[in-house]
Amino acid sequence: MTPIATIEGAIFSAADFRRRVLEDGEGVAEREDREARDIGDHILNPSVRLSGEGIRLKDAAVLVPVIDDGDEARVIFTQRTKTLRNHSGQISFPGGGIDAQDRSPEEAALRETEEEIGMSRRFIETVGRMPDYISGTGFRIKPVLAVVRPGFMLTPNPAEVDEVFEVPLSFLMDPANHSRGSRMFQGRERFFYEMPYGERYIWGITAGIVRSIYERFYS
Repeated sequence: MTPIATIEGAIFSAADFRRRVLEDGEGVAEREDREARDIGDHILNPSVRLSGEGIRLKDAAVLVPVIDDGDEARVIFTQRTKTLRNHSGQISFPGGGIDAQDRSPEEAALRETEEEIGMSRRFIETVGRMPDYISGTGFRIKPVLAVVRPGFMLTPNPAEVDEVFEVPLSFLMDPANHSRGSRMFQGRERFFYEMPYGERYIWGITAGIVRSIYERFYS
């Protein structure tokens, strides 16, 4: 049997991930409004005006898909095409804008996942939601946490996704793999989290969401 992956006693199976989310105190949804202001790009950039009066944020939802595959869960990411208007060429979670017909952020995340990578929602169990992540690019992102049953098939949409890949949950939840980077943007130095994984460069909003999951459930 493959040994259970641990860091300081943590277990990185999908079952344990589900347990941590479901047992999270009051529950994510009940604390969302109170904690939303504490999650986002502004955490590392307190002196930069990222949101506020006069700025209308666009609502979006992403799915954080944790594959239930024994003791070593993996998380699905996409490499966005370079032709997309927003965050082109970057690594992201499946997701996109919340449409008027979407009944909930969960519905939007599931729909976008089907459209982007062709994963059927019958394999997906949503288990919780993080507080809104406010991005410096004008989005209010609702990260939907999910456990994915093995056996799914993927058909990436070539207009939106160049590639789909997986990263071990144990790697993502290890703070030793989290570092802070910076770039000049509009004359100011902007800071962000980055988590290089082999040839993959996970950074910005996606890395910020991963970091917030670590801080909430694994730190």
